[in-house]
Amino acid sequence: MSRVPESMRPGWVPRKVSEIMSAVPEVESRAATGSGGGRIVLGVIGALLTLIGFGLLAGGGTVLWANASQRDGGGFFTSSRSAFASPGFAVTSERLRLVNGLPDRLSSPGDIVTFTTQGGSSNGKPLFIGVAPVADVTAYLSGVAHDEVVHVHMDGWKGPLSKDYRTSPGGPPAGPPAAQPFWTAKTTGTTVSLTWPASEGTWSIVVMNADASAGVAAVLALGVKVNFLGWVALGLLTAGGVLLLAGVAMMFFGFRSPHTGAGSPAAVPLASPAGQLDFETDDEKGYPVLIQGELDPNLSRWLWLVKWLLAIPHFVVLAFLWLAAALLTVVAFFAILFTGRFPRGIFDFNVGVLRWTWRVAFYSCSVLGSDRYPPFTLADVDYPARLDVPYPEHLSRGLLLVKSWLLAIPHYMILTVLIGNWGWTTGDRWTTWGLSLNGVLVLIAVVILLFTGRYPRDIFGIVLGINRWALRVAAYVMLMRDEYPPFRLDR
Repeated sequence: MSRVPESMRPGWVPRKVSEIMSAVPEVESRAATGSGGGRIVLGVIGALLTLIGFGLLAGGGTVLWANASQRDGGGFFTSSRSAFASPGFAVTSERLRLVNGLPDRLSSPGDIVTFTTQGGSSNGKPLFIGVAPVADVTAYLSGVAHDEVVHVHMDGWKGPLSKDYRTSPGGPPAGPPAAQPFWTAKTTGTTVSLTWPASEGTWSIVVMNADASAGVAAVLALGVKVNFLGWVALGLLTAGGVLLLAGVAMMFFGFRSPHTGAGSPAAVPLASPAGQLDFETDDEKGYPVLIQGELDPNLSRWLWLVKWLLAIPHFVVLAFLWLAAALLTVVAFFAILFTGRFPRGIFDFNVGVLRWTWRVAFYSCSVLGSDRYPPFTLADVDYPARLDVPYPEHLSRGLLLVKSWLLAIPHYMILTVLIGNWGWTTGDRWTTWGLSLNGVLVLIAVVILLFTGRYPRDIFGIVLGINRWALRVAAYVMLMRDEYPPFRLDR
């Protein structure tokens, strides 16, 4: 009897073809989700650029504000007047070293920085103010009783100068200061004003009585003018804006969850005690922020002691993720204000940040309910802690204006008790304790776990409810839903 070839049997599929077909869903899944590690790296780099961009914008704005509004009529940033006095024959400044940072291409460094001293005598004697190289001043005042001003700083913006003196004993100078040939700039009078275009070198500013007598007393204001601050502000603002836009774009594309659609893998459904957990039906509608936590029945007795350490990489990434989420929520605010819709890409990203946060909180400090290490992804994956928020087709423009700062205040007050740090007053000081109500319950649970090998389910239910409350409020203040969060711990 001849043998029928295997290729002619009904239902036969070549083995290699079968293997290829079975691999198609996995290939599609990878193509849809992309490289998770590469996207996270892109997102983290974007967060760093965003942080730098913010800093440059803040610096540029400060420089622009100061350049536009804080200078006097001559263009100088000037301190308020302060008293300078010495029972000796002179008051000298600290060494003013101008060596680095002045471009050699400029014919006159004074085109960059100019100093000014303005004021007058407080004892009626005519003053002498001069600027000279330190070497010449040192030679002139060698063996002369005088005081050197040290440790000068300004108390507040345009405030008075705080200073200390270093006293050098001795006798009178060899001659009046104005007769000395080494001064680069000088002025004399009961009212004085000296402007000195800065040049490279090591300099000293000297205040004396014009007749070189003892007992110097002056009230002076010191000022500086930097002639390119406007260009500095423009450069900082331009660079900051470019980095901020680039960083936000990189965070958005790096951290957003892949869309579910035709040809892409569907999200893993959230399970319930009855099998499948979905948002409640219309006749028993619950709050549309779905938070699930499944207690691991075989928790390690001791791993909870180091979970906070193991989760540090997640904490670092989450810091940048929340920075991105905050920035994108501002963008979404204006989108909702003008269109009544939350941009879908930003919505999916923010849901992913909440989802990632909940997994890490469940694993580490907030619950300690699982020993499975959380995945580094914004996507909904099979993990004991799950979160989902259905996308709203329309959001109220009116509620948008009062959700976060007004309507959520009662929840803020309650959550301060549930998850905020406690403290007490001792005299006029406030001391905070690093445990919240949630933290105390988790600590009790893991101590019991340490000795009995069992995490109490009653405590777990309360802790899960506290975290569920906090996450519902977080979604509300992030403008993701209009429904007001309920005052309850359960679903």
